[in-house]
Amino acid sequence: MSLFELFLIACGLSMDAFAVSVCKGLSVQKTTFRQSLVTGLWFGGFQAMMPLIGYFLGVSFSSLITSIDHWIAFVLLAVIGGNMIRESFSFDECCDGSFCVRAMFPLAVATSIDALAVGITFAFLKVSIVPAVSFIGVITFLLSAAGLKVGNVFGSRWRSRAEFFGGLVLVLLGLKILLEHLGILAF
Repeated sequence: MSLFELFLIACGLSMDAFAVSVCKGLSVQKTTFRQSLVTGLWFGGFQAMMPLIGYFLGVSFSSLITSIDHWIAFVLLAVIGGNMIRESFSFDECCDGSFCVRAMFPLAVATSIDALAVGITFAFLKVSIVPAVSFIGVITFLLSAAGLKVGNVFGSRWRSRAEFFGGLVLVLLGLKILLEHLGILAF
């Protein structure tokens, strides 16, 4: 997997966290550096941890399903991306202004579940996991911290576009993996 593909996956995965960060930014009067740091650490940390867990799960049973791993990668990425695209048309999300553990933990878990499935895909694709999860964590940290400020300044009009774009990227990467394995596409 190329660095550019990994960057696209990191951006795609971080769009949920970005969208929630935008909502958090809407819920506070003024953002602080500390709030941006807390938001980035929660979302970036979980986005790095979940694919690592998924990778180890995938490695443990990858030898059993090697012949269909490309289909699994395609289906996982397509389902995750499709769900993100579907959610981009939903306008019923609302966040409170709290940055305590009780408020942030469920948000961090919810926005990183898709990264767990991507980690399983990484195991099938034999991706070097430490640089990959580090990259995903850093990208998510930066976008989440920025999303808090974006939400505070610009409002909710960017949330659905970010989530739609992230979902589209994941669907297209899944399709690329499948087409490359089937020999239809060669990069």
